[in-house]
Amino acid sequence: MHYLDLTLPTTAENLALDAALLDEAESADSPMETLRVWESPRPAVIIGRSSVAANEVELDACRREGVEVMRRDSGGAAVVIGPGCLMYALVISHQRTPGLRQVDAAHCLVLRHLAAALRPLVPDAQCNGTSDVVVGDRKISGNSVRIKRSHFLYHGTLLYDFPLERIGRLLKMPPRMPEYRAGRAHGQFVANLPLTAEQLGAALRRAWKAEQERVDWPRERVAQLVAERYTDARWKLLG
Repeated sequence: MHYLDLTLPTTAENLALDAALLDEAESADSPMETLRVWESPRPAVIIGRSSVAANEVELDACRREGVEVMRRDSGGAAVVIGPGCLMYALVISHQRTPGLRQVDAAHCLVLRHLAAALRPLVPDAQCNGTSDVVVGDRKISGNSVRIKRSHFLYHGTLLYDFPLERIGRLLKMPPRMPEYRAGRAHGQFVANLPLTAEQLGAALRRAWKAEQERVDWPRERVAQLVAERYTDARWKLLG
């Protein structure tokens, strides 16, 4: 698997790069797998592909704080990102890892790997709910997936030094909650890992054997997606 450590200047470009890596793999003649890590230089709220922003996001608070609300290309509920929240994206080949065309199967495989990668550093890291990794009963990682013909995109968050109170200010209680949450507010539900971004990146690389550094990336496709989708008000208002 290739490894790409790259944060682009804007939220739109960073979301577009995850999608462009999947598109690139889909058009390749052979399996093309990549692990990417990045970290947004500014706060942003990212909603799922079919989310209704007003149902999940405190839009007035986002406007007051100058926090942009963007829509990603995968499912799931809204998340808040920014400095102190490491983002990762995996593009995985169905040919190399068969049996993952169902969303639940993709969640299960990737989250098992992610929890196992964290456990040498945080012994009680484990999977919980549909798409979470937790330490104890506190969520430290939320994830989502987009499955296509020959590859799928799996991406998510890893909280390590994030101002957790920001989540409660910018997000409403989600419309769907895992049972283990037990109705807890955001501040009582999420937690930071006692790790650095460097430790997290190294753990991800070990877990996925991402040994070959990438220097190239699909620049033209990123620019196209930004123009046609991620900065288009109609895309943002979908759902």
